[in-house]
Amino acid sequence: MSGGVDSSVTAYILKERGFEVEGLSFMLWEARDRGDFSACCSSEATAGASLTADILGIRHASVDVREAFIEKVIEPFVEAYTRGITPNPCILCNRHIKFPFLLSEAGKRGAEFIATGHYARIGRGAETGSPVTLPAEGIFLKKGVDQKKDQSYVLYVLNKDDLERIVLPLGDLKKPEVRQIARSLRLPAADRPESQEICFIGEGGYSRFIEDLSPSACNPGPIIDNSGKTVGTHKGIFCYTIGQRKGLGIYSPTPYYVTSIDTKRNTVFVGRQEEAMMKEVVVTDLNWLATPPATVFRASVKVRSMMADRPALVELTDDYARILFDEPLWAPAAGQSAVFYLGDAVLGGGIIK
Repeated sequence: MSGGVDSSVTAYILKERGFEVEGLSFMLWEARDRGDFSACCSSEATAGASLTADILGIRHASVDVREAFIEKVIEPFVEAYTRGITPNPCILCNRHIKFPFLLSEAGKRGAEFIATGHYARIGRGAETGSPVTLPAEGIFLKKGVDQKKDQSYVLYVLNKDDLERIVLPLGDLKKPEVRQIARSLRLPAADRPESQEICFIGEGGYSRFIEDLSPSACNPGPIIDNSGKTVGTHKGIFCYTIGQRKGLGIYSPTPYYVTSIDTKRNTVFVGRQEEAMMKEVVVTDLNWLATPPATVFRASVKVRSMMADRPALVELTDDYARILFDEPLWAPAAGQSAVFYLGDAVLGGGIIK
């Protein structure tokens, strides 16, 4: 339980279904300059989760996983940006912290299942009306019904064998419905604002966060357009990501966008909007939740959490996947994840190389 509305309503729904429910909060990172509940890893949020548990009449506990969170999420996050790569810390957390520790704590407590407030669904067998036919593998991950809130993208890193033990009660609901349930129960989180995408980042943004932890990364260098002309000076390559427009400090009647980052030359390259489009990407570190239908197959592929999945041809080798999109895609960035879908079902995904 993060203290937010989603996990609060999840706990309520599970109790209503007859489960014996215990809320668990993780002590992850105490963000500076955060005096509210918007950071899901703050002490205020944990206190809010405990209060909600009291209202619902369920047990609540907190577990200190800060050491593991620093090692598996914070340090890789900082290191990636200093190499010109754009990581997704939510995926790192789900892969290394949230689900492994939830399953571990469930084992210690004799709990049969774990649950989270993610907007995604668990499918079983050949479901009637499914837009695709998956191999008969029993259980698989699906998109949530709320297209605006679907979080299946950040869950592709789950262990396939663990899907049997995961319950996702919000997958069939839309966010306004969840809010209404919370309001009807007068839960503290009913009208609490959404947590920001990176829960541990304070008001200064991710670049300030990295600057504080790694001052040596603040190494200025040239910003060069794709004709080879120097058009500005960057503040350190960690401050930039592919497709970025704002904060470049370049005065031009036509906007520039970051098109590539060269860490060896400490150089940021920019171009016009069409130059940030890409039709082909290579993906490594693959994780499969269902068996791919062939070594070459069609799927829809999502490359950022807030972007829609797009039709593409996927070609598999032993070590990577090559994705050829039907139409050029806006600014895929190395370090982000590409997730493969057949209809609503998640096949798997990997890291953009």
